[in-house]
Amino acid sequence: MLYKFKSRATADLIMLDAQGQRMLRIMGKEVAPQGIVTVAQIPAAIAAIEAAVAAEEGGAADAAAQEAPPESQGQPDDAHDRVTLRQRAAPFLDMLRRSAAEDADVVWGT
Repeated sequence: MLYKFKSRATADLIMLDAQGQRMLRIMGKEVAPQGIVTVAQIPAAIAAIEAAVAAEEGGAADAAAQEAPPESQGQPDDAHDRVTLRQRAAPFLDMLRRSAAEDADVVWGT
């Protein structure tokens, strides 16, 4: 399943099910097939996503400090291969900011 986020201020944004649900949970929204983030709710949604990004990055830095160096050179490092919340949230944060600037709600559907 896909989540399609829409706003009059931006192009549509499509996320896979797991990432869409994660964004909704972070914003404190019900994980539902359809919903809305009103203009009044956008600042709190942005703050919640930014706090989650900061928390993830803080946890990743702590984990990296505790990790032992790789056994041999040339082997991929799993921490560098994964997509971070910051990377996943960037287009959504842009959508929220542009929507707030233009007084446009953000809606989603599956």
